[in-house]
Amino acid sequence: MRKIKKKNKINKKILIVLIIIIIVFIALKYKLPTELKTKNDKKDALITYILDNTDDELITKDFLNYIADNYKISTLESLKDHLENETYNKDTWHEITGNSFLVLNDLYQKKYDEMNNVKIIDKQGETTISFVGDVSLADNWYIAPKYDERKKGIYGILSEDIVNIMKNSDIMVANSEFTISTRGERIPGKAYTFRASPERISIYNEMGVDLLTLANNHVYDFGKTAFNDMIDSLNEYKMPYIGAGKNIDEAKKPYYFILNGYKIAFVNATRAEKIILTPEATATSSGVFRCYDPTNFKNLISEVKKESDYVIALIHWGREDSHQLEQVQIDTAKTYIDAGADAIIGTHAHFLQGMSFYNHKPIIYNLGDFIFNNESKDTGIFQIKLSDNGEMSYYFIPAYEANEYTKLLTGNEKVRVINNINSWSTNAKLDSDGELKEK
Repeated sequence: MRKIKKKNKINKKILIVLIIIIIVFIALKYKLPTELKTKNDKKDALITYILDNTDDELITKDFLNYIADNYKISTLESLKDHLENETYNKDTWHEITGNSFLVLNDLYQKKYDEMNNVKIIDKQGETTISFVGDVSLADNWYIAPKYDERKKGIYGILSEDIVNIMKNSDIMVANSEFTISTRGERIPGKAYTFRASPERISIYNEMGVDLLTLANNHVYDFGKTAFNDMIDSLNEYKMPYIGAGKNIDEAKKPYYFILNGYKIAFVNATRAEKIILTPEATATSSGVFRCYDPTNFKNLISEVKKESDYVIALIHWGREDSHQLEQVQIDTAKTYIDAGADAIIGTHAHFLQGMSFYNHKPIIYNLGDFIFNNESKDTGIFQIKLSDNGEMSYYFIPAYEANEYTKLLTGNEKVRVINNINSWSTNAKLDSDGELKEK
């Protein structure tokens, strides 16, 4: 009898549980569609409001649906608030989502899935982009043999603090002033020709380099065969480069970094040679991207700016072994900034040159040799720091190259270099900490 009562109690409990499950199921069946309908109605209303109050053709219903699905409906609510309060601008998108409007639109269109000239760096907050001048790792020149001889790896040619700065930079850019191959013949008429074996590319990895500029007067030193080998080797080592290629489309192709949610484009051109021996890339032939006539480079900057938050223009130019500027540097730098460049960084002179601002954009006329030969000379690292709200600040870190080794400068020597740069500069001044400010 007790067993039957116990069984009945169990059956009643099971029945109660089943009834509860049925009730919950019925409630959810009718409640969820109602909630979903309410949510969709709210999203549609927000999208309609935003479309009615913005006139950007890139802001479409499908794009806003993508934003709602990937960044929550609250993002649309924030956009609506900004529009109502008349505080909306393109910076609003980065403030709300952590990505600029251009980056969001690229992600929506899945552009980066098809591009081989973009790198996404997953970092928010203040970021640092660093630049150094001429680098030679040629086997037939000074630095690479010392690298081998000293048997310390990168620390045989660069001080530890220099390497730390380079590796801790979010983007590190260097001018690669030699060709990379075991083949080819010297170009007739050149006093200096530089060539390195492909394995030297690994030294750039030791330095923390993320991007090479190739638009210069030494990448073609051993002719077309060696040049094409260089391009193939850089691709094989997955080392990004700009300014040269097997045709003009490759040579002028920008490289993009997505950093802190901003799209930063880098472009590179040369007008370095007084007697032009390095060929210009064409539709059917390899070479560098030139800017003796500034028109093509200006047009490229203008085109790239339309799809980028920032454009950094790197130019190989200026009078060799001189702190004095050529007038063409002053004039065309302004042309490129007017076209959309946010900073101009120069190389080639082998010496440091002055700095200036134009329309509040920095022009660093020449960074000189960084680790290039056996001469003793001042050099340094130029840095752009990009804040979370998109503001740029600028710094120069003095260094010194001597005995095939580059080290940081401190104390009076650091002050000496800063004072020298200030004496060559117009409407720009480095303070004692190396921060560059507009006068």
